[in-house]
Amino acid sequence: MYPLDGVERAVLERVPRDLTVTITSSPTRGIAPTLELAERLIGHGYVVVPHVAARLISGRDHLAEVLARIEALGVRDVFVIAGDLDHPVGPFEGAAALLRAMAELGHRFDEIGVTGYPESHAFISDEATIQAMFDKVPFATYIVSQICFDAAVIAAWIRRVRDRGVELPIHVGLPGPIDPVRLLRMSTRIGLGESARFLRRHGSWVGRLTLPRAYRPGSLLEHLAPELARPENAIAGLHLFTFNELDRSENWRLRELARLANGPLPSR
Repeated sequence: MYPLDGVERAVLERVPRDLTVTITSSPTRGIAPTLELAERLIGHGYVVVPHVAARLISGRDHLAEVLARIEALGVRDVFVIAGDLDHPVGPFEGAAALLRAMAELGHRFDEIGVTGYPESHAFISDEATIQAMFDKVPFATYIVSQICFDAAVIAAWIRRVRDRGVELPIHVGLPGPIDPVRLLRMSTRIGLGESARFLRRHGSWVGRLTLPRAYRPGSLLEHLAPELARPENAIAGLHLFTFNELDRSENWRLRELARLANGPLPSR
């Protein structure tokens, strides 16, 4: 979720406390809103995973302060990303550099998540994304795949990751029910338009998103079922991208759980 006004109330109203919630970082607002929302939700009894964006960290002292603040909240799981910022505010160009600095400073996190890219990144070559994966793996404990609406592409990526010897558990990133109009409207409220940049970066899907009923998370999940069920793929679970549409996402999740209770998907 994005740390926007009103999201705390929406979480309290719609998100059960047995779910883990993650909070992204805004390239224009900085990491402070992420940590403030994390603190409030932890106070309400939630397990929270804050995003730490490398390009928002101004230096090692700032990093030490951020890590200390997160650890003081009792958080034991963080998600490290490069950050959607054209020019870093400090010396950290990407997640791998920040992860190395975190290791050098020392930390008490039990879990550290990093991003995997099933599809080509708009601004990063395939070679660079593959190399970035290897650079991050020694410091991480799990991978979350970036959004992709093509089950075949996700499946092929999982196999490539495993064929290259990466054994970290994978959480498959699953977009929740998406209203394209609302997603575009959100771009006016999130800094300089993270969701607009999101759409530009993933232009290959925009046509499908703007067609009525073009994307259904349940359908994508069904097509992914064989890959989720393979023990050798070590799929740890799903990471649901809500785009702050918590009501729609939770309603869909509950309907899907009720449907899956009848067993259409293979069990692990």
